[in-house]
Amino acid sequence: MSAEPLPHRTDASPLAHPDAAPEPVVGYVLKMYPRFSETFVVSEILAREAQGERIVIFSLRPTTDTHFHPELARVAAPVVHIPRPTSANRLWSQLRTAAEDPRLARGLAEALPQLLEFGYDDAVQAAAVAEAAAAHGVTHLHAHFASVATSVARLASTISGIPYSFTAHAKDIFHEDTDEEDLRAKFADAHHAVTISGYNLNDLHRRFPESSGKIRLVRNGLELERFPFVAEDTPAPGDAAAAAPLKLLAVGRLVEKKGFSLVIEATARLRAAGLDVTADIAGDGPLAEELAAQITRLGLQDAVRLLGPCTQAEVSELMGSHDLFVAPFVIGGDGNADGLPTVLLEAMARGIICVAADVTAVGEVVRTGETGWLVPTGDLDALVAAVAEAGEQARQNPAARQRMAAAARGLIEELFDSTAQARRLRELTGGTAPAERQDTPGHTPGHTPAVQPVPEGALR
Repeated sequence: MSAEPLPHRTDASPLAHPDAAPEPVVGYVLKMYPRFSETFVVSEILAREAQGERIVIFSLRPTTDTHFHPELARVAAPVVHIPRPTSANRLWSQLRTAAEDPRLARGLAEALPQLLEFGYDDAVQAAAVAEAAAAHGVTHLHAHFASVATSVARLASTISGIPYSFTAHAKDIFHEDTDEEDLRAKFADAHHAVTISGYNLNDLHRRFPESSGKIRLVRNGLELERFPFVAEDTPAPGDAAAAAPLKLLAVGRLVEKKGFSLVIEATARLRAAGLDVTADIAGDGPLAEELAAQITRLGLQDAVRLLGPCTQAEVSELMGSHDLFVAPFVIGGDGNADGLPTVLLEAMARGIICVAADVTAVGEVVRTGETGWLVPTGDLDALVAAVAEAGEQARQNPAARQRMAAAARGLIEELFDSTAQARRLRELTGGTAPAERQDTPGHTPGHTPAVQPVPEGALR
């Protein structure tokens, strides 16, 4: 199953006449836009635009994706593609052009020592972002991921004097290649920074106490109306539908940290135990061939399907036709771990019962017996047992399933509404004092999530 390619806007006309009175304009600095797997970025921009904010997007790399979500067409922000230098002449020309701009000349001179510390790509793109931001009347820069995009935003801020902020997610702060001192400088220089979970917030406060006052919790948001809650009555024992296979669904990029090999292995074990189980895995990525080979090796060609990339609408439809959503996240050999994947939140919002592994912040939303089943990461036996138990509940105890699905939906509505997310981001950008309750890592008032720490060495 796949989506049709969808063109995106690339107009880059200035948002305001240079002589017009300045108004707030947020410039999003993104490594690549659009990106099929980063639905949370599009949802965030749409929510901010819906509240009247003016946005311009700076993309540092041309997209390599061939499929796009329909929601992309709703984004009004112009997209400015920032070129990368292909020769010494182009590099020098970009720096000279920026130096001739009276709005940037002084900042560029002051930033020169920093620019020399970075690769020429980052340095030249930072000058180009500073120039484009000034031309578009940008008053605040915001980057996603504390890696390349934030490096460029930070340098562009130094050159232009425009404040910057960034959102820290998962790989950008957990991967073994993370440069701790580089992160420290980014937090120190930022107007503010946000991260997407209480787990991340606590960890970053511990690692960078000198910047803890700048690091805030702003959870990724969902456009809840696009994920209608459906918790239909399950068939009573003895009904024909009750005898149908237990259908599992897994969604995400086909990469190590998603743990999809465990979905395949769990399906094999459950079928060997006499349970009629099938599994669909939606997504694309570098492990596609390896997972296909595993399916063949275990003789599961008729039971497990790799569906390829799917749009959010297609995923939502799949969630309505499957019994359980399975997300056996693992910590990669390089320390990379998921933060709080958007698709897990979408599944909970949609009403499908979730079985998920306890890495980083997952335990903040999935609570065994209340909003789903939480299992230890990498524990295949626990995963098999949880899927079997959740499947039995779905068939034998519809009322309990309904209560669990409703509790999961309620939690998502409380904490992950994109409208509230956009309002919070606007407050931070405008310097409004944040509400204290929103900066606490607990997912419900008075409750402290029991989140297991990532093993030593996974966090740097």
